[in-house]
Amino acid sequence: MISSWFKLITQRHISHSQNLVITSSLVDGTTVVEWNLQGLPSDELSTQNGIIVTQAGKYPLLIDPQGQGRTWIMTKEKNRDLTASIFFADYVTTFGHKYYRQQLEDCLSLGKPLLIEDVQQELDSTLDNVLDKNYLKMGTGYKVLLGDKECDVMNGFFIYFTTKLPNPAFSPDIFALVNVIDFTVTMKGLEDQLLNRVVVAEQSQLEAERVKLIEDVNMNKIKMKTLEANLLEKLSTTEGSLLDDESVLIVLNTTKATAADVSEQLAIADETELKINKAREEYRPVATRGSILYFLLCEMSLVNCMYQTSLKQFLHLFDLSLENSEKTHIVGKRLTNIIDHLTFEVFKFTCRGLYEEHKFLLSLFLALKKDLQANSIQQMEFNTLIKGGASLDMNSVPHKPFKWITDTIWLNIIQVSKLHGFFEVPNQIQRNEKQWKEWFDKSAPEEEIFPDNYHNVLSTFQKLLFIRSLCPDRTIAQARKYIAESMGSRYIDSVILDLKEMWEESNPKCPLICLLSMGSDPTSQIEDLAKKSGIECRSISMGQGQEIHARNLLNLFVTNGGWALLQNCHLALAFMNELFDMMVNMESCHENFRLWLTTEVHPSFHVGLLQMSIKYTNEPPQGIKAGLKRTYMSNVNQDLLEATTLQQWRPMLYAVSFLHTVVQERRKFGPLGWNIPYEFNLSDWSASVQFIQNHLDDLDIKKGVSWVTVRYMLSEIQYGGRVTDDYDKRLLNTFTKVWFSESMFQDSFQFYKGYQIPGKLKKLEDVRNYINNNLSSVDPPEAFGLHANAGITYQTNVSKDILNTILNIQPKDSSSGGETRETIVYRMADEMLQKLPAIYKPHQVKSRLTILGNLQPLNIFLKQEIDRMVKVLSVVYSILTDLKLAIDGTIIMNEDLKDALDNIFDAKVPAVWNRISWDSSSVGFWFTELLDRNEQFYSWLFVDRPNSFWMTGFFNPQGSFLTAMRQEVTRSHKGWSLDSVILQNEMTTKWTKDEITVPPTEGVYVHGLYLEGAGWDRRASKLVESPPKLLFSMLPIIRMFASQIAPKDLRLYQCPVYKKPRRTDLNYITQLTLKTTVNPDHWILRGTAALADIK
Repeated sequence: MISSWFKLITQRHISHSQNLVITSSLVDGTTVVEWNLQGLPSDELSTQNGIIVTQAGKYPLLIDPQGQGRTWIMTKEKNRDLTASIFFADYVTTFGHKYYRQQLEDCLSLGKPLLIEDVQQELDSTLDNVLDKNYLKMGTGYKVLLGDKECDVMNGFFIYFTTKLPNPAFSPDIFALVNVIDFTVTMKGLEDQLLNRVVVAEQSQLEAERVKLIEDVNMNKIKMKTLEANLLEKLSTTEGSLLDDESVLIVLNTTKATAADVSEQLAIADETELKINKAREEYRPVATRGSILYFLLCEMSLVNCMYQTSLKQFLHLFDLSLENSEKTHIVGKRLTNIIDHLTFEVFKFTCRGLYEEHKFLLSLFLALKKDLQANSIQQMEFNTLIKGGASLDMNSVPHKPFKWITDTIWLNIIQVSKLHGFFEVPNQIQRNEKQWKEWFDKSAPEEEIFPDNYHNVLSTFQKLLFIRSLCPDRTIAQARKYIAESMGSRYIDSVILDLKEMWEESNPKCPLICLLSMGSDPTSQIEDLAKKSGIECRSISMGQGQEIHARNLLNLFVTNGGWALLQNCHLALAFMNELFDMMVNMESCHENFRLWLTTEVHPSFHVGLLQMSIKYTNEPPQGIKAGLKRTYMSNVNQDLLEATTLQQWRPMLYAVSFLHTVVQERRKFGPLGWNIPYEFNLSDWSASVQFIQNHLDDLDIKKGVSWVTVRYMLSEIQYGGRVTDDYDKRLLNTFTKVWFSESMFQDSFQFYKGYQIPGKLKKLEDVRNYINNNLSSVDPPEAFGLHANAGITYQTNVSKDILNTILNIQPKDSSSGGETRETIVYRMADEMLQKLPAIYKPHQVKSRLTILGNLQPLNIFLKQEIDRMVKVLSVVYSILTDLKLAIDGTIIMNEDLKDALDNIFDAKVPAVWNRISWDSSSVGFWFTELLDRNEQFYSWLFVDRPNSFWMTGFFNPQGSFLTAMRQEVTRSHKGWSLDSVILQNEMTTKWTKDEITVPPTEGVYVHGLYLEGAGWDRRASKLVESPPKLLFSMLPIIRMFASQIAPKDLRLYQCPVYKKPRRTDLNYITQLTLKTTVNPDHWILRGTAALADIK
């Protein structure tokens, strides 16, 4: 804006300073220096904030999550009765304080400043007249109406508001009443603060000299300003000749002498300042690293709302690192020691409070942030890593040369080829396919020699880009190498939770909060630690009516010492506000007092309490071995193992425990594991074990175990009671059918190779030793009934989730390669508009449908599909056109356009498009599918009905399309009714739609389906195991038709068909009957399904 203003005044030949600084025209330098000494950061944004606070007409509302604005206001107003204590000060309050109204009236009538903290999304409506300054003139004074009461208003009254919300959604009314000012700390401002702390710690004399120098310079400037003011006043009040007034001459001489003295002192000060700053700059690398770390922690709070860290907490870690890092007189070595110690301490502190799924994310993000700041990697390389080729579409890139390259990988290759060092990759793959294919097929290609000498010319990060593009499932493995090289191997090792160390690190005013997950409960560990330490520990499970007991317990332990453990605090959110106030205002307490809390993730949990606490997670280890160990350590005792003397008891107990672990662990494989990720828990296991025990107690030895009853109770009642999806219920039934039978009592029985039942072991300790010594810590996917390729799917999903998370938390003002975000999106919108097909004209559609036969069921379906396509095309055209106008500044950027701008830049589908269309992993694939769908509709409408239908391209294939086909078949058979026919399928030997020259005599041909979890034998037309590393196998063209209801052939696999990889009821289409030479149960455990879209 300032640049545009400069350009305008230059064009109009208006005189102006060459280096005009707007802030210097609004406030003098001495005032700014005074603000800096009071605690206001010295960066340009903070100075502008200070000007708005002190000079604007409206009262300020500070967005102040780190508390910097509050600190400055406290110092600035310290001589006006504003003190740093919240509930014991007269003029610092909150809207919820019981004396808030009285404090407001006192400040108005006494002319005192008032600070209202912790503002949420709304302001108190009784303040409207105060904020609008609707004062009533009463004699020589003013009054204001507060609700139904008049209150005096005295000069000197001022009101400040602060909120700790980092991104509050204030209504327009609030913006009209107050000045909303963002006091969030900036990277430059924090860097300067940290530099001061480093210099104070390392060179305290140097920092003292700097502060004294600033104060002296400021005093001299004030002195000069005062003298100039006196001189001007004397000159303006003198009557007659100036030369006749001796006092004027005295003032002139004094001013001249003082000015010369001050100028000399300022010149000396300038030289001294240069020397001091040069010495201070040696320590800037520490401040820079600290600033990077803090803002990394702030971005982690966007990953999970519970990952909150205050600036005060970070500064404490920073100071401890300065104190505890290895000392040396060599400055360079000392700086390295501080940086290494600080980085790892912050990493350990943060990692302790993260869930397992986010710990590796922290390591990778930290390495990327460090290297970005050091320019070791470029912004465009970083964007390629997190986005890949998601912004490209298949119609705008060179044709994919080989079938073994998936569409996603090909787009990644095209995108990475835009970077330096990768220009020739697409051509080299085509010239040397055999070598590239052999490398691609390796189980761990990152460990092999890269083709075409790339192994020797690429850095470790460039190899990560390479692997991310060509082998997405190996991204994490290569990322570990990158982190180890960039940060050190200790950043990829697990951080072991040590409750004792954490307790010693805490203090009575620092709560310890455990973030709960399924299967985690630190209560026993906390109680054991308290017992070993000789400290009393009591726990209260929070919920309705438990607040009074919690207050009594806290009051007791604050006075006498002890550990208070408040469990499930997410059920008592209102009490958390009270708890925060108590912890903040606690003047004194017993040194052995500690407050332990456990809570699940909740977006309304008190932010202040999270920021002041030490957070930790206590997730159970993953895997079958860990799950069985947890069951037999925590839930099974010797008495339970001997609950019955029947020999069936121990094997069945172990089998239920194994089933309990497997059904939980399968969730990590996504839709391959379960269509819906159910929250199976300990109560399911306990109920199942109790049923087995009761069943065996009533067992008739001659009849034996009633396996039908056992299977039904496990799969339909105990575990099945949670299952809502029909195909998930089928899977659970299959588990019990395969595992729970008389064969489980045989020595040869195995759940999978290496996973037997230790049924003969009678002692609990022996069973625990068997689990610990005989089971692997890493389970192959086959142990869960899945194909080995499921591990690739899992690794791919983990990599995708991590990179998507990093992408989602990126600031929305990112730029790449010198282009702004708006420029990139404008270009992408322009390209999409050029490719966007014309919107169908209603009269043309009606005319063509009349010719085709507008009463034919499939033509009615076509009309419905085109109507929806018209809506999609209209919205896409509108959004892209308006987005370009909004970027140009012609129209206002509304919420839909802002969302479109953010998502298109991130290569994602805008929400307004997604609501009226279909799911897609990227905007590039979505737009390609839009063009392909339209091509099918256009050809069908204006050329002829397709010989084979691309079912992926329909909005409603599961309902309208297949129902319309059934209607056509039913009408062609006299006496048939729609209710009496069912869908049937016939697998052809044709693979492309071009091979189909005529439509079938009855039914329709469909193409474009893929198998997941199985392969397809082209010769025998049957299901086979998937080839290694081939996640999806194309199915041949299928004839779908209808016939009279017939019994199902149990020797065939009933394969569900879904529109998208997410296997939900909304995406379900139908089921296919597929031939198989193995038992269909095998494919049920594999999670085999057909997908209409695999992107």
